[in-house]
Amino acid sequence: MDGMAHSRTEPHLESGPAPAERARSRAGQALARPGEVAASSSPVSLDGFRQRSLQRGVNPLFYLLIRALFVPFFLVYFRLQRIGREHLPRSGPLLLASNHRSFLDPFVIGTLVRRPVYYMAKRELFEKRWQAVLLNALGAFPVDRGAGDSDAMDTARAILARGDCVVVFPEGTRVRPGPLGQPRRGVGRLALETGAPVVPVAVIGSDAVRRGWRIRPRKVRLRVGRPLRFPTVEQCSPTLAAAVTDRIWACVSLQWQWLGGAEAPPAALPEGPGAREISRAA
Repeated sequence: MDGMAHSRTEPHLESGPAPAERARSRAGQALARPGEVAASSSPVSLDGFRQRSLQRGVNPLFYLLIRALFVPFFLVYFRLQRIGREHLPRSGPLLLASNHRSFLDPFVIGTLVRRPVYYMAKRELFEKRWQAVLLNALGAFPVDRGAGDSDAMDTARAILARGDCVVVFPEGTRVRPGPLGQPRRGVGRLALETGAPVVPVAVIGSDAVRRGWRIRPRKVRLRVGRPLRFPTVEQCSPTLAAAVTDRIWACVSLQWQWLGGAEAPPAALPEGPGAREISRAA
């Protein structure tokens, strides 16, 4: 896409299930454990919402209705500006990696593409049944942020394996105000294990929208970078995932700074085994 080479490393074994089938299998095994409840003081089970995202996806009528209402509202009330949408692939698996400033971010990022987007949402948002059903119908699936939630990662891999779009916030939580936060390596793992192109996205202005229960008319801007492609690997080491995450986050930071966001202190370029692994594979 956009003249960028897409290189892949071949699996070590010629036989065996395809990557997409393996992702679905891992997700099915993780979500099929009977009676499992995530480790938390809350009695809410998250498996049903993950299963719905995998088996049924978004509610198409509800999704289209909300989109038809929100897009004009965002464009007028927030003076929403979307820069670089031409870089977005129109089909196939897609990872959108973005900074996270506001509850509004998944919704404004969803306006970048015409197809449904799926995204991880903290488990606390699924404790109220009515809210959980609405969010799940719009593409959200739960993640237990403090527990290294492997089931949520399996769900994301399976959604990408079937060719859909997943939004990831590498910071793991909302960060405001000031410069961008530090990313977690999950986005690097997803990129390497699925082979999905990663599009860096920056959002600015969304943190100024909400004041208590009031939604104020503040300008919100998004900027989209060119897709990043990484080779698919069978075994993704933490070092390699961290190195790929650093590259992705550097591109998100470029979009953020272009929009006028505060610049973080300079960080050293990735070194050591992870960087060498990327260089050999690229």
